[in-house]
Parts: sequence; structure tokens; C-alpha cells
Amino acid sequence: MVRSDARENRARILTAAREALTENGSTSMNQIAQRAGVGPGTLYRNFPTREALVLAVYQDEVTRITGTVPDLLAGMPPLEALRTWTLDLVEAMRRKHGLGEALSPSAHQAMSEQSYGPVITAITELLDAGKKDASIRADADPGDFLQLTGALWRAAAPVDRAPHMLALVLDGLRAQPRR
Repeated sequence: MVRSDARENRARILTAAREALTENGSTSMNQIAQRAGVGPGTLYRNFPTREALVLAVYQDEVTRITGTVPDLLAGMPPLEALRTWTLDLVEAMRRKHGLGEALSPSAHQAMSEQSYGPVITAITELLDAGKKDASIRADADPGDFLQLTGALWRAAAPVDRAPHMLALVLDGLRAQPRR
């Protein structure tokens, strides 16, 4: 069992690391500890290496994003929920790119392996809701959707093209009336 103050310290470290590393990917571990209001010992007890911290920040972000699906589906039609969720995922991928600049190839691989299953599960839930209400075509596949939208996070400069590109993908997912 983890003490409540230890859980709070870990949460503060993750928040501080997410903010600091998004602003500057080379922020030091000591700067992150200071920003979180904890000592270096507390930081290193929770995250013995920089890679461990970055991986935890990324995993926390994936958990947050995948956890939004039920609320999105409760508050909007499936196609709109998919649009909103995907744009949130795009922003997370952009942050991931900034976080991971200094990570080893094996850490990048670990990030991909840890996130693939939960992301596919979230996409499946969104697509299934749209299939159920007939707003999304029956042959829509979560893996195909992830692959199609995988480049959206790179579509930011000089103008963010991700919303327009996503609209094109979503138009292709719309169920078509039988002719």
C-alpha cells in the first residue's frame, strides 16, 4: 500500500515533468524535482532514471486519453466523439515527440508497445458506438483508423492541418446509404 503523501508526490512529479519536458525536452531531473516541490531523493525513488520518468509521463497521458472515451460517448454522437478524441490523441502525440527526443530506441519501442493496446481498445469502443447507431460504416477497422491518423501529429506547421485531414478521414468512415 502506498501512503497518500507518496501518491501525491508521484502525481506532482508527473505533472511537473509533463509541463517541464513539453516546454524544454532537456530539462534536468533536478529542475523537475524543484518544480514538483520535492527533493531529488523523492524523485529518484519514484523514477530511478530519466527514461523511467518520461515513460511514466507518457503512460499517464495514454491512460488519461483512453479514459475519456466513455464521457465523450455519453455527451456527443459517436462520430463527433471520435473526432474530439482523435484531436486529443494528436496533441498527445505531439507532446510525446517532444518528450522522447532524448530517449533510446528501446524506450521508444516500449512507449509504442505500452500504448498500442489501450489506444486500439479506445478506438474500437468509439467505432463500435458509431457502427451501432449506423453513423460509421460497418467495415471500419481500429488498426486502419490508427494508421490513417498516425501522420496527423506531424501536420502542424506552418498551419495545423490535422483537423482538416481528420475531417477527410472521418468522411470516409461515414456509413453510406444503400443505393
